[in-house]
Amino acid sequence: MSLLLLLLLPFVGSAAAALLPTNARNIESLWAAVVALGVAVPLALLYPEVAGGGVVSERLPWLPGLGVDIIVRLDGFAWMFAMLVSGMGLLVIVYARYYLSPEDPTARFYSLLLGFMGAMLGVVTAGNLIQLVVFWELTSVFSFLLIGYWYHRKDARRGARMAFTVTATGGLALLAGLLILGHIAGSHELDAVLASGDTVRAHPLYPLALGLILLGALTKSAQFPFHFWLPHAMAAPTPVSAYLHSATMVKAGVFLLARLWPVLAGTDAWFWTVGGAGLATLLLGAYAAMFQNDLKGLLAYSTISHLGLVTLLLGLNSPLAAVAAVFHMMNHATFKASLFMSVGIIDHETGTRDMRRLDGLYRNMPVTGTLAIVACAAMAGVPLLNGFLSKEMFFAETVFVTAHPGVEIVLPLAATLAGVFAVVYSLRFGHDVFFGPPARNLPRRPHEPVHWMRVPVELLVLGCVVVGTLPAWSIGPMLATAARPVVGGTLPDYSLAVWHGFNLPLLMSVIALALGLVIYLRFAGHFKQRRSKTAPLMPFDGKRMFERGLAWVTALAWRVRRWAGTRRLQPQLFWMLAIAGAAALGSALIVPLEWGSRARVPATLEFVLLWIIAGACAIGAAWQAKFHRLAALIMLGMVGLALCITFAWFSAPDLALTQLAVEVVTLVLFLLGLRWLPRRVERDDPRIAGRARWRRRRDFVLALLLGAGLAALSYALLTRHAPLSISPYFLENALPRGGGSNVVNVMLVDFRAFDTLGEISVLGIVGLTVFALLRRFRPPQEVIHRPAQQRVVGGNVHSDLTERPSAAEGEQRYLEVPAVLVRLLLPVAMMYAVHLFLRGHNEPGGGFVAGLVVAIAFIAQYMVSGTRWVEARMTLRPPRWIAVGLLLAIATGLGSLGVGHPFLTTHTAHFTLPLIGEVHLPSATFFDLGVFAVVVGSTLLLLTAIAHQSLRVRRRTEDDHPSEESA
Repeated sequence: MSLLLLLLLPFVGSAAAALLPTNARNIESLWAAVVALGVAVPLALLYPEVAGGGVVSERLPWLPGLGVDIIVRLDGFAWMFAMLVSGMGLLVIVYARYYLSPEDPTARFYSLLLGFMGAMLGVVTAGNLIQLVVFWELTSVFSFLLIGYWYHRKDARRGARMAFTVTATGGLALLAGLLILGHIAGSHELDAVLASGDTVRAHPLYPLALGLILLGALTKSAQFPFHFWLPHAMAAPTPVSAYLHSATMVKAGVFLLARLWPVLAGTDAWFWTVGGAGLATLLLGAYAAMFQNDLKGLLAYSTISHLGLVTLLLGLNSPLAAVAAVFHMMNHATFKASLFMSVGIIDHETGTRDMRRLDGLYRNMPVTGTLAIVACAAMAGVPLLNGFLSKEMFFAETVFVTAHPGVEIVLPLAATLAGVFAVVYSLRFGHDVFFGPPARNLPRRPHEPVHWMRVPVELLVLGCVVVGTLPAWSIGPMLATAARPVVGGTLPDYSLAVWHGFNLPLLMSVIALALGLVIYLRFAGHFKQRRSKTAPLMPFDGKRMFERGLAWVTALAWRVRRWAGTRRLQPQLFWMLAIAGAAALGSALIVPLEWGSRARVPATLEFVLLWIIAGACAIGAAWQAKFHRLAALIMLGMVGLALCITFAWFSAPDLALTQLAVEVVTLVLFLLGLRWLPRRVERDDPRIAGRARWRRRRDFVLALLLGAGLAALSYALLTRHAPLSISPYFLENALPRGGGSNVVNVMLVDFRAFDTLGEISVLGIVGLTVFALLRRFRPPQEVIHRPAQQRVVGGNVHSDLTERPSAAEGEQRYLEVPAVLVRLLLPVAMMYAVHLFLRGHNEPGGGFVAGLVVAIAFIAQYMVSGTRWVEARMTLRPPRWIAVGLLLAIATGLGSLGVGHPFLTTHTAHFTLPLIGEVHLPSATFFDLGVFAVVVGSTLLLLTAIAHQSLRVRRRTEDDHPSEESA
């Protein structure tokens, strides 16, 4: 099966799961399980190709001009993690079917879970550093949504926000670090980077790149001092914790450290930074876990500790330690996921996770208790279980490390102490919950769950036992396959035997088990009776520091905004334009403006007269804004019309058409906005009047200066020769390579189609954002409570007629004639829009201007017929226009990928139709159709959203006889 299709499968499954009925749990869980199985089985079949150090990869051209391709790369290490992601995902899906309540929106849960699976697969199989960062940030987004799945709970919302803030910020640092790393290596492709370790480590930018990459990795894997977000992510449903916070997402950081180990490891900076963070996290997490009373809190801190163990191993600059790190990643996933699922069963069947209320559950839940106790023993490092083997390898590496004498002494002691703590918190879980007197006053009577809810736990615990007793047979080949790429291709000598004789690592294990048992027996009652949620002697509270830092940043931003900002629009515009003008002036002083020697086009009387009229209208608009806003708006429209004529004058009909349509839409927007402007009130105070005159003169001077500066800049650019102009390229290649003679349209939908896709995406986002904001927006008090005897026209207050019903009848009588005409013009406008759209690739037109024409036609219906008439006869639904347009544009680009060409590459089909003849149909037509739909949807959504707000004002200010609504 294609690796690209394998990577795409979870995302397709996620989209399909979101469309399933939310109350059909069996169908949704079955679909999600089929998708996960469809990923896991083909991956398992690829094992022979990667077992001997082979690499399977597929490349899809993306931006060949920049050397950026989509590469799916699978070596032994990536294969191991991909199997972990897909296999653990399958078990969690089965478990979640019985864990989630029938009232939970399960369609959303499985959709997000499959989306996260796809994002995590993208991280581990990325063959390009930029591609890796994209999927890295996707994991943060999906984890945010999964942690906040129960968004009605305050702790879930806070935990999701904290996790996203920390990990996404680290992701930005990671992006910068990987960009620098790619710059050093000369390529962002993973194969080239992995082969340039000596070059990278010797480069002056190595410390900077290392620091930024470590920020991304340490924040993702909850390493000190960024560990505080993980315990608060336990507000997520337990299947999410079992999947994200034990087996997949939190291991993304250590995966990245291992992935780049051949490139970045081997230096003192790596040893002290990575090893130091890992050691601190190992001890801090294990110590805090002993004092937790919430079962998921205990597992969260133990996860932090075990991730610190892996990080410490990777920081030791030893190939054998790196092999031990890979081994512990695999072991930790099995026993920790089984423990999280056991906690979910306990919570599901008893109604609580508080260990102070749980006792003697083994009598009622013997099977679950046995499974949980075995998993706890694996977590504590008891012999004949998988955790013991990787812990022994860890102890051996701390004993035989070659470093500073102090490190050689402290490291074995710290490892043993962490082992002691691990035994204590494992005993707290296994003994406090399942043994002792029967618990009383539990929310639910405890009993065993349905068998299928327990099956994933049984399989994982079976893996712990099999690996612990038969390691060389069960896990040895896969460990060698996974570890070989991490250490650079040549594996060190190591043994997976259960018994290595009496040695120092075994003595450390015995000491850890014995001391841990003694401490637990001595302080068991103290642990159970503690009320505080924080461990003693721990002054560092990451959550409090995070919240204080967030509050400090928010307060600082609020003070800066108060100092530099204002709610009034005029000062904001003034300072924005003044600062931009000052920046432009500074640039002109550095690089002086000079007129070029290009031949001038002689001025004509008609053109000069046109811009004399336009200049007069501009000045008149500024002047009339003081007295009559509607008149100022009309004069502003005249300036826009002069600009349209200028475009046509200089042989730019596409720009002229688009500008004309934009002017109409903008005029309607301004008309709707007039209702929101405050009334002009003439004040008798001469000081207030004097300040107003001074502000108007100041604004007039600023406008003249900026206008003169832009005119000078334009004149300088137009009179210069452009030896490096790109225009000849587009003129020469528009027809042969783009299939169209309209160069402007070919640029938009072919050569610069990626830019256009971004622009229409922004346009759609703006439309949806305005709609979302105005949907719940309420007008200001002074607008809502405007006297009913007054109405605003052009910004001036006029008295209404005394007989309101007759005025409404007169208004309706005057609107009947234009309403009929506008309705008749609707099909004409539609046909004209189709004409503009179809001719756009070879003549002036295109999807953008056609979309504006259709939007204007619909808006005209609103203006003359009213909202109720239009909505009763036409179901427009602008958000769907936006969605369909974006999907169509993206599908066009993906279609070119499907036939082996770069994204959004155009292909022209030639065929013959009866009565028509030969037809040339470029694939860019479908992309242009997406542009058309987004423009129609966004324009309608913007204008109708604002119009509906204006209608709300009108309803509140009219009496008992309102006239029909109109936009």
